[in-house]
Amino acid sequence: MEMTDRKRTVKLGMIGAGRMGRVLAESVGRFSGNVCIKTIADIYIDNVREWAGKLGVENLTADYKDVLSDGEIEGVIITTTTDLHAKFIREAAEAGKHIFCEKPIDYDVERIAEALRTVKKHNVKLQVGFNKRFDDDHRKVRQLVEEGAVGDLHIIKSTNRDPALPTLDYLKRSGGFYLDTSIHDYDLIRYLSGSEVKEVYAMGEANFFPELKELGDVDTLVIMMKLENGAIAVIDNSRQAVYGFDQRIEVFGSKGCARTENKVPTTTMLYTADTVESEKPLYFFPERYEKTYAEEISQFASAIAEDTDTPVTGVDGLRPMLIGLAVKESLLEGIPVKVKSPDELNI
Repeated sequence: MEMTDRKRTVKLGMIGAGRMGRVLAESVGRFSGNVCIKTIADIYIDNVREWAGKLGVENLTADYKDVLSDGEIEGVIITTTTDLHAKFIREAAEAGKHIFCEKPIDYDVERIAEALRTVKKHNVKLQVGFNKRFDDDHRKVRQLVEEGAVGDLHIIKSTNRDPALPTLDYLKRSGGFYLDTSIHDYDLIRYLSGSEVKEVYAMGEANFFPELKELGDVDTLVIMMKLENGAIAVIDNSRQAVYGFDQRIEVFGSKGCARTENKVPTTTMLYTADTVESEKPLYFFPERYEKTYAEEISQFASAIAEDTDTPVTGVDGLRPMLIGLAVKESLLEGIPVKVKSPDELNI
């Protein structure tokens, strides 16, 4: 991966050091040369000290306002639970801090719109954490599409299957499969196609957790999409692929096809009289997309340093949520559903 050009080091603060916070911070520590995480705030700060010390982060606090009031900190990384994202975006914007927020911004469209209005009012930058855009394979596919190598787009397929089931308690708090997992696919379809999704039709089942039916959720999901450029997209998601983290893309057009395969620890294969074997895919997202987290934060820092637009804007964060809500309606009603436009929200 070609990492972002680093002209100066940008000091950032992090709010929330749970699973995603740690994944981001560790990736930044390994691969980002233009970022310094000066301070980490977490309500369970005593549980963070040993881990933060290994990263070289000495400033730790249980009060996130210490991050917002620090004049040396130019931007904040928000990796709390989703229900707090919009609140911290608004407060960070009011404090004049640029903002990187993990996806999704919120599960409520109006709270997202309010957060985006606050960002606009205070003239700060906002980037949303759709890290799959920064994967080398995905960027190459986008480049081929932009160069016309596959011709007019006809079909885009995105396979996104997790390697192991989460707990039922997590699923009850996840916001629904169509928002928790599939939201990455919505963004990737938009990114690869350069087009917007105008209509969706979804089918799903609760194959692993029948209890999810009572919650209006599923663990197996297929979504068909009509795009504004005339292409059709197909997404298939599962909560459990027993062979590993299944991440594949295919873009088919009038001149040809571009596709990506799963990444494996090594490309070594065993050939015998009985079988041909290769290694299983990298286990889960921290391994498969490790460098993408550093790259998205590096590009966020570059946008601050160079005063340019962020590569994944607040509206880019809103559109997948609007798609997800249309998918939810389609699942419940069993009909195709039009996707609402951000223009309807007066942002």
